[in-house]
Amino acid sequence: MALLEIEDLHVSFKTVDGVVHAVEGVSLSLDARKTLGIVGESGSGKSVTAQTILGLTRFPNATISGRILFDGHDLLTMSTEHLRDVRGARIAMIFQDPLSSLHPFFKVGHQIVEAIRAHEDVPRDLARKRTIEALRSVGIPSPDERFTSFPHEMSGGMRQRVMIAMALALRPDILIADEPTTALDVTVQAQVLELIQALRDDFGTAVILITHDLGVVAQMADDVAVMYAGRVLEQSSRETLFTEPEHPYTWGLLQSIPRLDAPRTGRLNPIAGSPPSLINVPRGCTFHPRCPYAPPPAFETEPALAPSQPGHLVRCHLPIEERKRLWQSLQKEHPVLR
Repeated sequence: MALLEIEDLHVSFKTVDGVVHAVEGVSLSLDARKTLGIVGESGSGKSVTAQTILGLTRFPNATISGRILFDGHDLLTMSTEHLRDVRGARIAMIFQDPLSSLHPFFKVGHQIVEAIRAHEDVPRDLARKRTIEALRSVGIPSPDERFTSFPHEMSGGMRQRVMIAMALALRPDILIADEPTTALDVTVQAQVLELIQALRDDFGTAVILITHDLGVVAQMADDVAVMYAGRVLEQSSRETLFTEPEHPYTWGLLQSIPRLDAPRTGRLNPIAGSPPSLINVPRGCTFHPRCPYAPPPAFETEPALAPSQPGHLVRCHLPIEERKRLWQSLQKEHPVLR
């Protein structure tokens, strides 16, 4: 049985400009000790999906339906008080911007101590000891001194380590990492990803990794869901996604990856056009305005997310054999995809 099951999740927000359809019919599952990568351009619904798991989209203007099952309980119908017990202790989240996630007026060590004591009945001195140990384990130098630092006194990479240390101190069942390497240099990115992987390997924590970086997915994920305009367009194992992708949007994402073995004069091949407005979503297949292969049905009818092979789901009107043929052709035309 999966540790987390998302079933037909819909999330929309009423605004002065119209209804924003942020998430439309998303279904995902996460097993213990596994990493699920969720990829897609900005505005595809990745972060809203993650925030809804923790009840962070329960706004007066929000409409939410579907089911999110965790440990036999539906998080969408769970009371705010009960969900508060789950949030942090059993499902933790590392946000995109740790500076805005940490309280600017409190020292980082005290924030971790309070997180521990909010979920566990432990004396403050023991919580402090656990906090310092957690800071040390994520590679923060002189953790006793850093305990009394304010967030603005730390670098972006150090603040991200503090967020991981907070999760480490509580040992959650699931860690949601929302763009955890944004605005970090390459070396620090690698260190942060190694820490997340160590948390999974050492404590059996399952991970939901939200990113637009397919290189990170290739390194970290076991399974991958590709989202666009609030929908999952393709879902498979990591190996299948990189060797046998079947959706034109996935091809476009892969084609946009710079390669060290490509000619220095070679140009990237970005996806034409821009992501659609989630207020005025295109009729039919949401990707058809940018898709060079869209057949006539794509302009009128939205395709279902259907199996192409066991464990591989694709939302596309193109026949399976046609998708495979096009992928083989793209590999020959664009060496960057090899």
